[in-house]
Amino acid sequence: MKTGASAQIGCRSCLVLGLAEFFLSLLGPEPSVANMLRQIIGQAKKHPSLIPLFVFIGAGGTGAALYVMRLALFNLDVSWDRKNNPEPWNKLGPNDQYKFYSVMWITAN
Repeated sequence: MKTGASAQIGCRSCLVLGLAEFFLSLLGPEPSVANMLRQIIGQAKKHPSLIPLFVFIGAGGTGAALYVMRLALFNLDVSWDRKNNPEPWNKLGPNDQYKFYSVMWITAN
């Protein structure tokens, strides 16, 4: 049996290889979206109490992806066309909404 530093290095490499093999085995032979959805549906059938978890995690991921897409496409800090419009924030009108949510105060005169 090994003792000392060589035994610790051996154990660490075995642990890393074991974890890598475990995570690769989770992917299965062909990792794809269809296999992932099939596995989620199988888990939901076995454990119906997981359905709200899957719904909320899916909604959160979808919401985060849509918000990042909104920031990339409509934010004034992002300039996709530097030749024709190098400073898009200078062409903003006084009534253009650039915030995600804008509260309009109506005052009576």
